[in-house]
Amino acid sequence: MDNLFSHASSASPEPQPADGLDPVICTVVVPGTVARAFMGFTEHAHLWWPLEDHSVYGTGSYVEFEENLIVETADDGRTAIWGSIDDWQPPLSFHASWHPATSALWSTELRVAFQAVEGGAELRLVHTGWEGAEDPAATRAEYEAGWPGVLERFVRFMGGSDD
Repeated sequence: MDNLFSHASSASPEPQPADGLDPVICTVVVPGTVARAFMGFTEHAHLWWPLEDHSVYGTGSYVEFEENLIVETADDGRTAIWGSIDDWQPPLSFHASWHPATSALWSTELRVAFQAVEGGAELRLVHTGWEGAEDPAATRAEYEAGWPGVLERFVRFMGGSDD
């Protein structure tokens, strides 16, 4: 017997997301090592994150990875939790529930992974779990439009080009 499940089709399609909405997947390459890219993304987010466009409190606030949270702090001390990290594997990846500007009740899922490639380190961001958002389709559309610009800022911060 070649296959224990020989009656199963060998060309079975990929399972569809439960909510019918595809993940948002963005990939960029930055110069340097995987460890440098991970550190730049997680320890120096306050230096490159476009707070003027993508934040709860706007310009003047500060974003950081703090213990198992991703937090934005306003200049007056108010805080907003953007996400809770539930899998932390430096310098290779992290996974978080993601809910900036909303309640954790309306969270999506974010996985960011790093690997060595020719020319530097590749960052692959996969944003899923749209069924956890208050308005799944609108939330997905916002992130599909927003993540590329956010990651372009990261690439520039790390010394890469905008190509």
